[in-house]
Amino acid sequence: MSRDDAREDTTVRRCLASGERAEKETLVRFVLAPDGRVVPDLAERLPGRGAWVSAWREAVDQVVANGLFARGFKTRALADADLGDTVERLLATRVMDTLSLARRAGEAVTGYEKCRAMLARGDAVLLHARDGSMDGLKKLAGVAGEQAIRLFDSTELGAPFGRGEAVHVALTPGGLADRIKTECSRLAGFRSLAVGGKEGR
Repeated sequence: MSRDDAREDTTVRRCLASGERAEKETLVRFVLAPDGRVVPDLAERLPGRGAWVSAWREAVDQVVANGLFARGFKTRALADADLGDTVERLLATRVMDTLSLARRAGEAVTGYEKCRAMLARGDAVLLHARDGSMDGLKKLAGVAGEQAIRLFDSTELGAPFGRGEAVHVALTPGGLADRIKTECSRLAGFRSLAVGGKEGR
């Protein structure tokens, strides 16, 4: 096996819904709890056999409706009908937890002027509240290029900063920003607005 083949073997998995192989960062891993219930393993750290599904609500719903988890785990598997909602909630929590880390590390700011200044300095990442002003989004998105992400309400964005709400959040380039972009890409499959303010599935 070549080095490239070995790398692909560790970073690529087959989606239980489509049967197609894809990068792990575009999929969601599920495992079986001791009671036989299917649970998401977003950090990919839980023990046991994993089943992978594309990070789209429709894919998760399809696997649940057609009982495909039993095929993936090769045993009886109990999956809640609202499993897609659970994945969405957990992904959103992971983004907010990472945003809190970025704030404490001085890598995330909120407020129009602070965000504009950070975006003007380089390839920063912009998060804009779904219920925020489109005028403000257009002005900042012009500075951020294609990095504007609209997946959260202002109350969600405000929480990591100890505020009731926040409309604009900017992050400096780096590991935490990359982690947030990856998780937001997965979350976009479960929420109605995606990167750049475009409608998701």
